[in-house]
Amino acid sequence: MNKQIFINLAVKNLQKSMDFYTALGFTNNPQFSDDTAKCMVWSDNIFVMIMTYDKFASFATKPIADTKSALAALYSLSTDNLDEVNRIVDNGLKAGGLEANEMRDYGFMQQRTIEDFDGHTWEIFCMDMTKFPTE
Repeated sequence: MNKQIFINLAVKNLQKSMDFYTALGFTNNPQFSDDTAKCMVWSDNIFVMIMTYDKFASFATKPIADTKSALAALYSLSTDNLDEVNRIVDNGLKAGGLEANEMRDYGFMQQRTIEDFDGHTWEIFCMDMTKFPTE
């Protein structure tokens, strides 16, 4: 079986959020989308389900976190190079996202962080393992 990951996020404005994730480079899969949820595809195995609060609550076993004021999780997406990192984050900023901090450069990895309208935090990064410290 082909293993996949589905990240489910509660959002206040479904269309605005879909536009934001589209700007980052996700595509919409209409087969798994309706007026309460949109399936946003990053790759063959990675999907983000953005859902209205009511839809999300129907699956939840705890109160929904206020991700605008508290960090619930960090989601990280790898890219091939720094140009792609910059393009994705810059497109997200143009679509209304918020850059949470400056770019971080670890030598072997460069990372930028962007938040969507609901405060869900995404780290967009590229890695070059040939530059990973050996000691």
